[in-house]
Amino acid sequence: MKNESLLVLVDEDDRPVGKLEKSEVHRLGLLHRAFSIFIFNRKGELLLQQRADGKYHSAGLWTNTCCSHAVYGEEFDSTVQRRLQEEMGLRTGLQFAFSFIYKVEFDNGLIEHEFDHVYFGTTDDVPHPDKTEVKDWKYIRLNDLKNDLLTKPEDYSVWLEVCFNKVMEYFQKWNAD
Repeated sequence: MKNESLLVLVDEDDRPVGKLEKSEVHRLGLLHRAFSIFIFNRKGELLLQQRADGKYHSAGLWTNTCCSHAVYGEEFDSTVQRRLQEEMGLRTGLQFAFSFIYKVEFDNGLIEHEFDHVYFGTTDDVPHPDKTEVKDWKYIRLNDLKNDLLTKPEDYSVWLEVCFNKVMEYFQKWNAD
């Protein structure tokens, strides 16, 4: 049985080592399983979301299409698809791209320490985001996003900045297929 507030704790090889309430995981900065979804349209533009103002960290910042945590008791692939539908109102096929680990402490004392699984997908469907999760959305070319990350990094989430070079690299291979 799934419990939205229980996150999957993992080691540095992504092996599950336990479960804990979401608030405690972020207070203690424990490594946990997460995912980031990057959706592109047929023009190759990336769909970004601006996080809602009520988010517990990184509120109002622009980030990838959808991001969330693995939920204890739910199949990981099911969580990924479900959260894309709930957060952005989109359904599309997703392909695993790569993983990375990052850790950052926010001004409010919370610590995000994630083993982040990155997925890519394509759709031209119009997003219908959940306003409690997403303030706004837009499409952007990757080269324009690269320039923005260099000139206005304060407008973007930390995890987007951390993984962006790998996103660019994977997109070039993925787009060539």
